[in-house]
Amino acid sequence: MRGLCYFFLSILTQVSSSTFKVTGLFGHNVTLPCGYDTQTHGVLSLCWGRGKVPSSKCSNTILSSEDGAVVFRQSPRYQLLGRVKDGDVSLTILNSQWADAGEYGCRVEIPGWFNDQKVNIHLVMEEAPAEQPVTEDWTLTSHGTQETTSSPKTVEAEHPTFNFRAITTTEEKFKAFLGAGHVGRMAAIFFVTIIIILFFIFRKRFLLRRALQHLYTSAAENIYESAPVPE
Repeated sequence: MRGLCYFFLSILTQVSSSTFKVTGLFGHNVTLPCGYDTQTHGVLSLCWGRGKVPSSKCSNTILSSEDGAVVFRQSPRYQLLGRVKDGDVSLTILNSQWADAGEYGCRVEIPGWFNDQKVNIHLVMEEAPAEQPVTEDWTLTSHGTQETTSSPKTVEAEHPTFNFRAITTTEEKFKAFLGAGHVGRMAAIFFVTIIIILFFIFRKRFLLRRALQHLYTSAAENIYESAPVPE
């Protein structure tokens, strides 16, 4: 009977837990996700620990919170930067190091039997990519002038930004040429080209018609000259 109770207890424990894998970059901030529905349960107590979530509380607790306020923090590098009042209790590790890799557990204490929400996370640390050289972007403004901007050297893992590069390909140069300052010029070139093509078409037709008229006139004169003169 006791074994059967442990069996059902293990099933309930597995149902209320989740496991994720997160990759962090050395020297950058890394965020481990965890959250719950505050509209249903209100603001609850929670804890973060090093290691998987045990049957109660957290193992090797590194941070705990009650009623939305942090009551224990093992290191200032452990922060709750999300909207805790809205249920975002994700743990952010500032300036992550190689030693931060490993298992983490988040427990949200939901009232009732076997209701606690448990999230287990395996953090993998990787080397941050090499710094990218600063590149300049040339863009056309509405006044026909050029502006230059510099792209950042590095990209933060938690707040990705777009790295821009100089316009070097033929397609990008063509797109830049089609800016606001060149639309009118392109339209003028297009219409002039159409006019030139139509001019040559009509000229060719005119010369052909003139040649045919001259041919008909010459043929008529030859017939008239070759006709016998009555006696």
